[in-house]
Amino acid sequence: MSLVTLLPFIVLIGAMFLMTRSAKKKQQQAAQMRNDMQPGSGVRTIGGMYATVKEVNEDTVLLDAAPGVDLLFAKNAIGAVLTDDEYNRIVHGIEHDLKADGAVVPDDASSLTETDEPAADASSDASDDKPLDLGKKDAADEPAEAKADDAGAAELKKTDGEADAK
Repeated sequence: MSLVTLLPFIVLIGAMFLMTRSAKKKQQQAAQMRNDMQPGSGVRTIGGMYATVKEVNEDTVLLDAAPGVDLLFAKNAIGAVLTDDEYNRIVHGIEHDLKADGAVVPDDASSLTETDEPAADASSDASDDKPLDLGKKDAADEPAEAKADDAGAAELKKTDGEADAK
């Protein structure tokens, strides 16, 4: 047989080898994560339940789902071991202490517009306080010169050779 005939089979076997190797690697990482579990760790099961590890045995894990509710799970049912910050954020709604990280960004822009200096005069503030009308205006509300400009523009368009067909 020639090399050209064997090449597709070689490529197929190589692809299968690479896929099984990556799958084995993921399984080993998951097994290592489950073996590193310790009592007090926050976990998420493969069903999506969040709980605290109470006791770790060879094949099983005793989880504390709520006060007075202990559940026995197989180790394979643990989907992820969470960090303390992540577990507290998800389960208890406790956010990480932002003050230690630096400046706190406000949720709204109101604090960005405030000034510490008093206003120079009230007349300039009064002109800023009048409301803006962002709605459409009726044809009757438009000034006469704007109507004249629109009529002139319409006449210019008609001179392009377009006819008024009805």
